[in-house]
Amino acid sequence: MKKLFAIALIVCGLLPSCKSAQNAAQVYDKTMDSSQFVNITDVVPDAILEIRYYSTYNFVGARIDGYEEPVALMTREAADSLRAVSDDLKIHGYRLKIYDAYRPQRGVDHFLRWAQDPTDTVTKAYFYPYLTKKQVFDGEYVAEKSGHSRGSTVDLTLVDMKTGKELDMGGTFDWFGPESHPDYGSGNPETLEFVQTDSAFTSLQFYNRMVLRTAMLRHGFKPLDNEWWHFTLKNEPFPDTYFNFPVRVLGK
Repeated sequence: MKKLFAIALIVCGLLPSCKSAQNAAQVYDKTMDSSQFVNITDVVPDAILEIRYYSTYNFVGARIDGYEEPVALMTREAADSLRAVSDDLKIHGYRLKIYDAYRPQRGVDHFLRWAQDPTDTVTKAYFYPYLTKKQVFDGEYVAEKSGHSRGSTVDLTLVDMKTGKELDMGGTFDWFGPESHPDYGSGNPETLEFVQTDSAFTSLQFYNRMVLRTAMLRHGFKPLDNEWWHFTLKNEPFPDTYFNFPVRVLGK
């Protein structure tokens, strides 16, 4: 039996079809497979996109590696849940505005290179004026691995459909500091209670954050402790895979 098996392997190695199959198995890389992802605007057609990492208006100050087009991608499951969020909020007069969704690992690596260069502080005044880059890393605003690379995380805010303006969330996307925490300003995201303090953060700003948060949680997403704009699908389909294919329109 062993001899027959060895002969079969030798014969297969000589056949072109077998060699092609072997080569295909060797070159397949799951992290480069976008087949289970969709363009968010195909599922949520009225979502507004402002893909910050395709532009230079971000904490790095340059277009991030892997962002080849200003589009937003997610796994099918996450996009379907986001559609439910959108349908829910439209009834109340809001549209979703997306800053980032799927992020390739090469983009995260770009963040890490930035974090390790103490001389590059071009954007400090705009995104992390009170922190050092080490504190940015220690505070987990930047990490070696990101949920975004698993394909079911999204950074977003709300736009008032009547005015066309973003809701006042009391802080901007990618601001590194306590002001970005969902419970900033004596607000309790669990009970939705807010106590006004000497902080300039207002009850309206807290309320606006909770409108977004409540809708996201209601449709299967979970929040992050230090970023009011960041949500991940609870039952994400690829919890252990960090994808690396580029951000560009799928299905071209």
